[in-house]
Amino acid sequence: MKTIEHWINGVAAPAGSTRTGPVYNPATGEQQAVVSLAEPSDVDMAVAAATRAFQSWGNSSLTKRTRVMFAFRELLVQHEDELARIISSEHGKVIDDARGEIVRGREVVEYACGIAEVLKGSFSDQVSQDVDVHSFRQPLGVCAGITPFNFPIMVPLWMHPIAIACGNTFVLKPSERDPTASRLVAELYAEAGLPDGVFNVVNGDKVAVDAILDHPDIAAVSFVGSTPIAKHVHERATASGKRVQALGGAKNHAVVLPDADLEFAANHLTAAAFGSAGQRCMAVSVGVAVGKAGDDLVEVLERKAHEVKVGPGDDASSDMGPVITKVARERVINAVTSGAEQGATVVVDGRGLTVEGHEEGFFVGPSLLDHVTPGMDAYREEIFGPVLGVVRCDTVDEAIALINANPYGNGTAIFTSGGEAARKFQREVKVGMIGVNVPIPVPMSYYSFGGWKDSLIGDSPIHGPEGVRFHTRAKVVTSRWPQLKSTVADLHFPTHR
Repeated sequence: MKTIEHWINGVAAPAGSTRTGPVYNPATGEQQAVVSLAEPSDVDMAVAAATRAFQSWGNSSLTKRTRVMFAFRELLVQHEDELARIISSEHGKVIDDARGEIVRGREVVEYACGIAEVLKGSFSDQVSQDVDVHSFRQPLGVCAGITPFNFPIMVPLWMHPIAIACGNTFVLKPSERDPTASRLVAELYAEAGLPDGVFNVVNGDKVAVDAILDHPDIAAVSFVGSTPIAKHVHERATASGKRVQALGGAKNHAVVLPDADLEFAANHLTAAAFGSAGQRCMAVSVGVAVGKAGDDLVEVLERKAHEVKVGPGDDASSDMGPVITKVARERVINAVTSGAEQGATVVVDGRGLTVEGHEEGFFVGPSLLDHVTPGMDAYREEIFGPVLGVVRCDTVDEAIALINANPYGNGTAIFTSGGEAARKFQREVKVGMIGVNVPIPVPMSYYSFGGWKDSLIGDSPIHGPEGVRFHTRAKVVTSRWPQLKSTVADLHFPTHR
């Protein structure tokens, strides 16, 4: 069986231990590979390689860095089909969805291609007599990323291109559930001309994560995952003096007003709830039907949920693939069961779905729950699966209050034809990313991605301008070039004259 090894200092590196983990094909339920699980010694080896590489890469020219990024971007285009097949085989999402995450990740590489413009400093002439002030930014050193299974290409690409383009070196710890794509990315970086040791991959579990969080030679850590783990990452890494980006979980709401085009809104809610089997941190898991929109919206959502074709990701006719593991499938089934037991109406039930020829796969169908209330487990918990719960509200103010009372604040959306309601919503809702008639408002690469409340631990969003600031440190220089002549020292406190 294939073994997925680490990538350290430009070569495949076997683990320092015999610990391994299984990598499944979620569509068949069969194990297709084993992945080496790192010990602290493996992390030490990767960090040592990155530390050595930083001595030259941190002083490399902006021209060299951007040329590598341009070449890397083209290689991502050339290998898009291969990457998409890898993602689909290990994650389960359909091929087109996998291509979509590659494109959205590649946008950050394109932003990194223009890093020279973003890294420009500032200059103030003659702030005092014969005194000038200028500022510039420098890289931190070795940075690390700890990424989730649901976007094995996109989320890492939100981290390492910015870090590397800014002059840092990088150690990536991808999810052990779908690690192969990160290995191919490492090979593409090498082909693009990135020096050995600048980008390294260590596979692993909590042992590797904690080794990264504690390592004294890692300056910054970026993380995307669940809120409890985000809190652990933030607390442990900051305790050892690191900068931390820690993005947590979500419970994203989409509000539908009576003046919305219900076919349009239902189309987008269906895609946002069931695309990638609901395994997105920006998936819509709560539909908020306002006023008289409720019954009609549920009727359209029911029809569209039944139209979703569930099947293996490599089948071009599939709209939705399996969830990542058998445990994830059971979690989704239990959420629907719990909702029914606590009083929700099960409008569409995906618990009994099987896919012919893939009976052992981790499949579960789209599920639609109506009359969900905030006290139900199906509302409170992050299900991370293809379950859409509909909550009824009388007014847009009530809908805003519902969202603001939720502990998560990652993404939200409103569907309406009225600008007044949309403006009120975007100003009053306490959420980091907002869509107006857009269900999954993931910002473009030149904006930053990050939620509020329990969806972002700390205050550092990811990629875009915030990503550049996170991966660099500012210096301000005040300079004077006096004529060389003897003067008497002035012992008074300096003032600007």
